[in-house]
Amino acid sequence: MMSREGSEPPSTPPSVKPAGPATPAAATAADQPAAPAGAAANTETPATPAQAAGDAALSAAALNASEDDPAFRVFIDSLSYLKPDEIALVREAYRFSQMAHRGQTRLSGEPYVTHPLAVAGALAEWHMDAQAVIAALLHDVMEDTAFSKAEITARFGKAVAELVDGVSKLDKIETQSYQEAQAENFRKMLMAMARDLRVVLIKLADRLHNLQTMSAVRVDKRRRIARETLEIYAPIANRLGLNKLYRELQDISFAHIHPRRAEVLSKALRAARGNRRELLKRILDGIRGRMSEAQIEAQVFGREKSLYSIYRKMVEKRLSFSQVLDIYGFRVVVRDVPTCYLAMGALHALYKPVPGKFKDYIAIPKGNGYQSLHTTLIGPYGTPIEVQIRTQSMHHVAQEGVASHWLYKDSEQSGADLQVRTHKWLQSLLELQNTAGDTAEFFENVKVDLFPDEVYVFTPKGKIMSLPKGATAVDFAYTVHTDIGNRCVAARINYELMPLRTELTNGDQVEIITAAHANPNPAWLSYVKTGRARGKIRHFLKTMQNDESAALGESMLDQELRTLGITPAEVPVASWEGLVRAAGSKSMKEVYTDIGLGRRLAAVVARRLLAHEELPQVERGAPRPSLVIRGAQGMAVQIAPCCQPIPGDPIIGSIRKGQGLIIHSHDCPMIRKARSNDPKKWIDVEWEPEVGKLFDVRIRVTAENVRGVLGRIATAISEGGSNIEGVGMEEKAPGLYTSLNFTVQVADRAHLAQVMRILRRIPEVVRIARERG
Repeated sequence: MMSREGSEPPSTPPSVKPAGPATPAAATAADQPAAPAGAAANTETPATPAQAAGDAALSAAALNASEDDPAFRVFIDSLSYLKPDEIALVREAYRFSQMAHRGQTRLSGEPYVTHPLAVAGALAEWHMDAQAVIAALLHDVMEDTAFSKAEITARFGKAVAELVDGVSKLDKIETQSYQEAQAENFRKMLMAMARDLRVVLIKLADRLHNLQTMSAVRVDKRRRIARETLEIYAPIANRLGLNKLYRELQDISFAHIHPRRAEVLSKALRAARGNRRELLKRILDGIRGRMSEAQIEAQVFGREKSLYSIYRKMVEKRLSFSQVLDIYGFRVVVRDVPTCYLAMGALHALYKPVPGKFKDYIAIPKGNGYQSLHTTLIGPYGTPIEVQIRTQSMHHVAQEGVASHWLYKDSEQSGADLQVRTHKWLQSLLELQNTAGDTAEFFENVKVDLFPDEVYVFTPKGKIMSLPKGATAVDFAYTVHTDIGNRCVAARINYELMPLRTELTNGDQVEIITAAHANPNPAWLSYVKTGRARGKIRHFLKTMQNDESAALGESMLDQELRTLGITPAEVPVASWEGLVRAAGSKSMKEVYTDIGLGRRLAAVVARRLLAHEELPQVERGAPRPSLVIRGAQGMAVQIAPCCQPIPGDPIIGSIRKGQGLIIHSHDCPMIRKARSNDPKKWIDVEWEPEVGKLFDVRIRVTAENVRGVLGRIATAISEGGSNIEGVGMEEKAPGLYTSLNFTVQVADRAHLAQVMRILRRIPEVVRIARERG
């Protein structure tokens, strides 16, 4: 996501520290050797006298060059909300940034310092604190110059250095693919963002300015950066409630990806604006008049849908531009919450409301803190009108999201609530990071959570929970608590038992039924929607598989050692420790896991373990001990679906890399060729006696095609103590015989024989056989 292309690299190599200004003292300061990376990362290191003198000269020289810059003067004027000493520190940061980027230019030919100045200006518009503004001025210094985090810490403090480090990208590793690099960079930014929200605000301002100034960038790179913005940065802005920035990022990205479409649509929008001017004025005057009659103080203004949202609606609903009727909407901003509902009543008396088009986001705010009443009315000439009604505080939060916490004093409570919501979301990102198997998986899970088209459901105690559209009962369970998700077996939705895969809708009351010994089902991954649920399920399954694979691997190594005439207890401790070191593993359990998953051969590991021992002479032709397995071994041992062996069948095992041990029957037709081609991958196994475990097996029953025969066969199977898992039907000869294919559950081979004997007693049954292959 954060490739160097996305921030337009300076023209000078970042590995060379730029020369300072022309004065000797300044040059001395600029040419000082960089401190070791991270040397002062955790302390406020004072500047040396020489450094202080050099900095003073540098500041004087840089000041002469920068104070005349109109953009700089506008920027400084925008900082009037800061204290004088803070503004002085911001000036110093600008001089330092100008010196650090000296000689560097953007692809457009402008001095590179114009970019950090624009980013800092965006943060000043949000009234961010001095630390954030300084970090914005320095956000590319660590990445594009030779100045280190330690030097920034020494000059501007640890907090600023941490913000700059959070925004800075990781150096690309040569072996990484583009996708791996962007996923890893995105992970780093989100982790920094979870520690300090200001990091992402700087990053979003950085991305906006880069999009606005990409005319000199190659077209293919421009489009790729724009797509990344639509995929990640715009949704983050939306998730943080930064609606104004969200719309800007979308519209500019759309223009870069589809310039011709954006141009045509923009012209059509301008034409529509002129054609509908009288209609819009009439509606505005009508709403204002109605508010006045109802003695409601209100600001009423029209709003235009963003270009990208119009385009997306046209594509998703396959509409022409003329068919998009709700291009314009209206906002009514009032004094307080009760007045919002009074205003809505007044509007419903003015124009007829459209049934089912009312949404109360005041009582139930969106996940990003957005609050408003939404209603759609039928206006003059049957024109649908969308109206949003909110307080001034809600309007500030709707436009600026988390930035409103710094920007508006009158929205302090709303801003505080949004800060709490945002903090919870960021904590959930940290949880995802801890449970994700790798960066790519984490990246995938976060992307799911960035498109939250939400539904609102209730717990049995009446608590409201928001979930992405399409979320299931399993998503709900994991949102409540990880243990609830891991142990869920059923759901009661609106007091009715429903499958766990049931998609939830607005207003559902959901109760999760759990069982102490239940575990997540891998099939859940095919329908869960939230990143949290996906991450928790994968984490549990991987942990369970590793534990089971370690137990299987230990058994397999034990078998190999016994084949060589030695028991594990007789192997010296030093040999075990040497094996772990040689394998590059952290522990013997990791070695066992690798064996159980087929990543290492037990025979090879056993011989390496005994490489320095006197091996006993094993009698040629001596019987090789079989590996004893249990039918309920779990994920580490799988029953082959081709032959479906059951206890009592002679069996053989095959180790498949990453899958564990696959059990086949000895006479399985599917493995004959594989056994002869690679006999080393096959091991002898035998069943361990086990009570209560049932195995699936397929049988084919050919019977006369008469009324009621299927019921009699099903009854016979039940009398034999077996369950029917599946049934299929196939006509052998129309009107004479029918072939019935059953999947039944039995304990072992003897149990199957008993079921088949009972079936043979039915007069209509003419043939019965076990199906294989």
